[in-house]
Amino acid sequence: MADFEQKVGFGLQSISRPIVLHVSVALVVGTLLSGCASAPNANDPQAVAEYKELNDPIEPLNRTFFEFNRGLDTMLLRPAATFYKAMMPPPLQNLVHNFLNNLKTPVVLLNDVLQGEGQRASDTLARFAINTTVGILGLGDPATGMGFARHGEDFGQTLGVWGSGEGPYLVLPILGPSNPRDAVGKVVDTLTDPIWHYAQNTDREYIPNERLVADAINFRARNLNEINDLQRTSIDYYAAVRDLYRQIRSDEIRNGAAPTNSGLPAMSMNLDSNDTYSMDAMKDPDAQDPNLATKD
Repeated sequence: MADFEQKVGFGLQSISRPIVLHVSVALVVGTLLSGCASAPNANDPQAVAEYKELNDPIEPLNRTFFEFNRGLDTMLLRPAATFYKAMMPPPLQNLVHNFLNNLKTPVVLLNDVLQGEGQRASDTLARFAINTTVGILGLGDPATGMGFARHGEDFGQTLGVWGSGEGPYLVLPILGPSNPRDAVGKVVDTLTDPIWHYAQNTDREYIPNERLVADAINFRARNLNEINDLQRTSIDYYAAVRDLYRQIRSDEIRNGAAPTNSGLPAMSMNLDSNDTYSMDAMKDPDAQDPNLATKD
């Protein structure tokens, strides 16, 4: 899922996010030739169309990294998120959540400006000023109550708005679902983040790592049941995450106006509901096409 791509960090104490990303990309490139999926026969137009629609030419390699990340989630992130959610009272969870979101505001503002979104940039600036002062360093979120709703932006979305194609689907070790456009976006977002520069210039390189881990645990805890349910109910969990990731990123680039064509339930991020994900109910295939009925 979407964003599962940006948020899975596992206590790398001496490696900053750009280095993790560089290592991830190097691993992908280094094994690319051995991990390519076989292209379908050119004489089968239906198979060729499906292959292009999936946009996953290195699927075997991606599945390998997906299982690696899934193992890390099972062993580390999910237990940490479960413990955090059980032990931390919801009001304190909300304070942490608000604080982490406030730290992202400068990067959101920059991308609002780069996308030419004047009104959204104005709202983002107002949110940062209000929440940092009245909200006490972002622990509170009075800006939302004042009519300045939060939204997310990143440089991957900016490249999409500028017309850059997503490129082939990728699963990066540790970082999760991505594509070349979003991988470049991650690097740019990090290099334009004031917190990252502060940490580098004050010999506090541990700050971005701890923040990455906190973001991951916060996100996983807030979507604990939804992610667990998707994993439990999906016939092919890898394919479900791939399709939902692409759907959500398309939705984010269009600021919520993206069509849904995947055949999966529409999934979107509820920024007004504490960053949880919601999913439309699955339609009964029997009701749509009697030929698909499997009932006796």
